[in-house]
Amino acid sequence: MKKVVAVQRLKLTLIYLLCFGMVLTIFPGCSRKDTAVQDEADGQLRVVTTLFPLYDFARTIAGDRARVTLLLPPGVEPHSFEPRPDDIVRIGKSGLFVFTSRVMEPWAAAISKGGDRQTPRVVEAGTGVSYMNATTDDHDHGDHQHSGNLDPHIWLDFGNDQLMTDNILAGFVTADPANADYYRGNAAALKQKLKHLDQQYRNGLTSCASRILLHGGHYTFGYLARRYDLNYRSLSGVSSEAEPSAARMAGMIRDIRQSGARYLFAEELLSPRLSEILATEAGVAVLKLHGAHSLGRDDFQRGMSFFDLMEANLDNLKKGLACRGK
Repeated sequence: MKKVVAVQRLKLTLIYLLCFGMVLTIFPGCSRKDTAVQDEADGQLRVVTTLFPLYDFARTIAGDRARVTLLLPPGVEPHSFEPRPDDIVRIGKSGLFVFTSRVMEPWAAAISKGGDRQTPRVVEAGTGVSYMNATTDDHDHGDHQHSGNLDPHIWLDFGNDQLMTDNILAGFVTADPANADYYRGNAAALKQKLKHLDQQYRNGLTSCASRILLHGGHYTFGYLARRYDLNYRSLSGVSSEAEPSAARMAGMIRDIRQSGARYLFAEELLSPRLSEILATEAGVAVLKLHGAHSLGRDDFQRGMSFFDLMEANLDNLKKGLACRGK
């Protein structure tokens, strides 16, 4: 089985590299090393990002000097996302391509190896982040979709977000040095907002009746829990498509009852079916948390930000954990 998976991954990587090479051939301007690709209409730098947090950070840094787009369609689950040929073309025509990490988007790592490494310039936003293992308690979820069973949800630690902001900024400055000072100013303001959000969480989660974060879904909120000293227990591993065993379901019900919790958390954008089953069996209610990797179409069109999502999460965390923080 492992050999079959390895062969499939190798074939996928070769396809990406072939497509990327074709893009550079079709669009010879993409091979220039002196300037990044710019929009033909207004001369602005074109930036393609994979997940919503990167998109939100990049558009904040860009301001009105660059055009930022999101590769992941609204409402699509990123763990199962694979780019289409036209997505590869779109990346190849950009001046800057930003992805999270080789853990979250292994296909993007393959793209970064293809063609001219100078243009489009590729930024792995998670460079320098210390990764967690995606396990809860003494349970190994057996989910090997991501290398080494590492937790890819690094943007749910606001300290990581500040590092990611620095990495994204470096890409902007290199790709469009004429606007470097403008980008630096926007990035500095973004980091201040992230620091303020971090302090809001620290104040809000300081005094809680419970410090056990029970989640009836896949392993998403480990970084958030670690940063604010919460004991995180999820129903399953990092893959949103994994089906938990009957034993794990029973174990979660036992955890809920023993903790004295009044709420079980479920994740926005994913089916709450299992959470609702667990909550009914354990006699508790369900509250939502947002993983922020993607947005529903309506929220995206309304212009929701990463900060909007995280502030709503804090409200529900304070309610679910019976916190008395400010």
